[in-house]
Amino acid sequence: QVQLVESGGGLVQAGGSLRLSCVISVSTFNINTMGWHRQAPGKQRELVAHIGSFGRITYADFVKGRFTISRDYAKNTVYLQMNSLKPEDTAVYYCAVGIGTTAYWGQGTQVTVSS
Repeated sequence: QVQLVESGGGLVQAGGSLRLSCVISVSTFNINTMGWHRQAPGKQRELVAHIGSFGRITYADFVKGRFTISRDYAKNTVYLQMNSLKPEDTAVYYCAVGIGTTAYWGQGTQVTVSS
């Protein structure tokens, strides 16, 4: 059973930073893709950042230059460094990984950015 546990969310003022972590219960060497998504109240879940096959990284336009996704193979962890946060970044952030044809999701961590 693959489990993902996110942490690092919280309340921060606009312009501040947070680093989200997602610990995965299996070796990241076995994972095809991994990424962070977010869902704000009343809105659909959207992709924030993604590490695809061969390590290709993509970002949503609204976070380019502000957020950085990274992975630590030794710790089976994927991170999302979020800088220059804006109130519109307020959402529940979810970690997700793809292994074979199956997607696995974490429980989410709340990020709230005050103006």
